[in-house]
Amino acid sequence: MDSIGDFLTRIRNASMAGHRILEVPSSRFKKEITKVLFDKGYLLNYKFEESDAKHPTIKIALKYSSINKKSSIVHIERVSKPGLRKYVSHDSLPRVLSGLGIAVVSTSKGLMTDKEAREQKLGGEVICYVY
Repeated sequence: MDSIGDFLTRIRNASMAGHRILEVPSSRFKKEITKVLFDKGYLLNYKFEESDAKHPTIKIALKYSSINKKSSIVHIERVSKPGLRKYVSHDSLPRVLSGLGIAVVSTSKGLMTDKEAREQKLGGEVICYVY
């Protein structure tokens, strides 16, 4: 049961199907990934819903191009899996599409992109690639 892999797969499937809004079960880690994707311009908007009647959820508004209706997320891939974690030091952080994409990295200072981690000289676990 890989909840982060499920989260990324839901985003991938919704963007390929052309859905505007996606609703996923919430966790603290998923909230942080959502914030990073929003800050880097891959998501249009998001909302964390805390309700007494049901489990907390994240509502995500996916971003599409106004010209050709293509999703801003072309590819989203889980890198570090529960069966095989991938840890890197700050000098061996991956560059996704020569810097055009991002790698989400879990560091000791929280979740951030590969570029931010490189600037702060922090290594950590590579969660996913997005471009």
